[in-house]
Amino acid sequence: MTHKLDKILISASQANFRDDLKTLHWNLLREARFGGFDEESKDNRQKVLDIIRKVDKHGYEAVAEYTHTFDKVKLTPDQFRVPKEDLEKAHKQIDPKLLVSIRQSIENVRKYQKEIYIGNFKHSGIRYTPIKKIGIYIPGGSAPLASTVIMTAVPAIVAGVKPEDIVVVSPPRYKKSIHPVTLAVCYELKIKNVYRIGGAQAIAALACEKGTIPKVDKIVGPGNQWVQTAKLIVFGSVDIDSIAGPSEVLIIANERANPAWVAADMLSQAEHCPGSAVVFTDSQKLAEEILDELKKQLKQLTRSQETIECLNNFSKIAVFEKMDDVIEEANDFAVEHLQIQCGDESRKIAEGIKNAGAIFIGDYTPVAVGDYWAGPSHTLPTGQTAKFFSALSANDFIKSTSIIEYDKKKLSDSAEDIIRLARAEGLDAHAKSVEIRQNK
Repeated sequence: MTHKLDKILISASQANFRDDLKTLHWNLLREARFGGFDEESKDNRQKVLDIIRKVDKHGYEAVAEYTHTFDKVKLTPDQFRVPKEDLEKAHKQIDPKLLVSIRQSIENVRKYQKEIYIGNFKHSGIRYTPIKKIGIYIPGGSAPLASTVIMTAVPAIVAGVKPEDIVVVSPPRYKKSIHPVTLAVCYELKIKNVYRIGGAQAIAALACEKGTIPKVDKIVGPGNQWVQTAKLIVFGSVDIDSIAGPSEVLIIANERANPAWVAADMLSQAEHCPGSAVVFTDSQKLAEEILDELKKQLKQLTRSQETIECLNNFSKIAVFEKMDDVIEEANDFAVEHLQIQCGDESRKIAEGIKNAGAIFIGDYTPVAVGDYWAGPSHTLPTGQTAKFFSALSANDFIKSTSIIEYDKKKLSDSAEDIIRLARAEGLDAHAKSVEIRQNK
């Protein structure tokens, strides 16, 4: 008897194997932002641009209109900001054990970010300073992503951004506001500027100085296609982190992997709806065992139908002829999360991976370890942008300024060369700005 998931298992021996991978590749790319050249992508980009233009022209009234249209919540502009009392209340009412876990997660992230921070590097020719104002987008879709506050705000604070200069926006999806756990984390981090707005209109509000929401200098955080496309459009007016779209995982596994664990890791991403879960292996036997495990474990999920649809649209179990082919294709996929479950060969295989937001090595390192606990930020590049974007870190919240200082002798020693180079470019005034200093 066939099963709805049978078609996600493909093999290099099949004639359409490469075409299936290309289709999956394209589906993942489109899901991250409206980046295609088809009419639908073009139309949606225009819709995002129209939202941004309307917010820029009409200010918060436009944000309120879009909040009502898209989130089905009526808010006036003076109701956007979450009152201080609500933040404090959420913090007081949180499960004490959960608060302990939140605090330890914050400490883990803070420790890791301090260790990798380059802003303390001292050199006479460069100065590092924190970016002044940061906007953080927290999705409010299928789950309350309170951990994303930790993974974005703590690196900024480590870099020297003051909590009062951090602005958090999130859609009012929980009782016409933001989930209390998210609010509690904001309060724990002393973030007071929290606004219940989402979508492209929230990105526009952060980038356009139109009212009480501070215009920020950089916007970070994950989100759907509308949010990520909006970030791309406002880039230049503000900085952005990367294109952090729907969650995705690629699991490289050989015959030593535990098929039940691999299936569980796939489902942990697919349940985001949308979320992508892909397995690359050189073992047909393992691939078939993983597929069987998926079918078993799906029965235990409350949202099994949505997860099946997500697996069919954005997931594959692909069997390659050899591991070298797996590594090559994995680098081309350039996914957000890349897990390697290949026994004692895992570290060696990891050395061959050049394009990934984060690499999780070994059977006992599921993505959830990085999502909540290990220390690196879980805000990672998706949609193949790991080829040129990096994981968010404290180093993304600083900027460098070059420092140049010459005295009379040093300029004199270099004058002829500078003048010669300037005149080669036809920039006579540049040359004369050096020459005039040589006549004294």
